[in-house]
Amino acid sequence: MSNQDVLVCQNAGKTYEEAGRSLEVLKGVSFTLKAGDRVAIVGTSGSGKSTLLNLLGGLEKPSVGEVSVGGENLYTVSEKARSAIRNRQLGFVYQFHHLLPEFTALENVAIPQVLAGEPIKVAQEKAQRLLVQVGLEQRVDHKPAQLSGGERQRVAIARALVNEPACVLMDEPTGNLDRQTAEEIQNLMMDLNQRLNTAFIVVTHDLELASTMDRVLVLKDGQLQEQDR
Repeated sequence: MSNQDVLVCQNAGKTYEEAGRSLEVLKGVSFTLKAGDRVAIVGTSGSGKSTLLNLLGGLEKPSVGEVSVGGENLYTVSEKARSAIRNRQLGFVYQFHHLLPEFTALENVAIPQVLAGEPIKVAQEKAQRLLVQVGLEQRVDHKPAQLSGGERQRVAIARALVNEPACVLMDEPTGNLDRQTAEEIQNLMMDLNQRLNTAFIVVTHDLELASTMDRVLVLKDGQLQEQDR
């Protein structure tokens, strides 16, 4: 399991056509993520980090190259199949938690399980266990508006993990949090990574968070470069 390829990106490029001009955001990006890997992607604003994350997550098709998750090419399958791969193999955490305000923490976390076809009772039992793991056993019946920023992000992480994905993609997961809360989320991610062998790709401006990862990749001029540690 430890040396299994979870996500493979081969020569991926992305070009946007705007007002008759071509804007090449990504050029020949290649890298491999294995089970349990922790990778940070850093770069200046506008360098294409979020675009790259969208490509890796099956949300935006590369202009050239390919992305495979769990051995399946994300962009040669139907939209329905791609959604199924995403739901089964990938978890997502954003700077803004994107929780559904009308649902409790428990219901928010259970949603991906229900979408995967699990009975509601099974989904909720699993969501309950994960909320305990992220330290929110006292908050399962609270709605997002009743939770702090850090608690909402913990719910989002639990939701990302509920289908036991091979990889979790995170876009500025600590960007909205104060330093102490950011460190708590950081520690939680490390703990879950070690216990569940889940791979993490984290796009971040937070150099402290980046420094805790196994590898730091810098996105510059549309290309990824390994940062010396």
